[in-house]
Amino acid sequence: MTTQLEFERQKLYDTDYLRWIETTVEKLQVRDYSNIDWENLIAEIEDMGRSERRSLESNLVVILLHLLKWQFQPAQRSGSWKGSIVEHRRRIRKALKDSPSLKPYLEEVLVECYADAAEQASAETGLSVETFPQLCMYTSVDVLDSDFLPDCLPDEMIQG
Repeated sequence: MTTQLEFERQKLYDTDYLRWIETTVEKLQVRDYSNIDWENLIAEIEDMGRSERRSLESNLVVILLHLLKWQFQPAQRSGSWKGSIVEHRRRIRKALKDSPSLKPYLEEVLVECYADAAEQASAETGLSVETFPQLCMYTSVDVLDSDFLPDCLPDEMIQG
């Protein structure tokens, strides 16, 4: 049975998210645990973890995408590709520093993110997706190494 207090908590969560956060923080600070909207608070904390993982995946795909473009389209190399690699490496390193437990997740999703990056690289370059190796050519160490940029492939390996 839903009480009036539970209804009010849910209403605040649904109608003014920022105020819900401020109210929840205030209640936690004064240890007013009986008036906390626990259901939504737990959901928000769970979502924070999912958000961190999604951010890591997104940054990883961008790095892999630009590494592929760098390697498979050497004549098209640009400062923006290199700048993007640098920026997204920085973001991942910061995330791993703040949350070291993300490191195993990085290893876990590298292959999946590579497949996404290869598909995106195909769309952006006009090269067939088969141009790119099925298996990820880069290690997580390569991906995060500030000095790593892949070598060009011989012309006969690059399909148009």
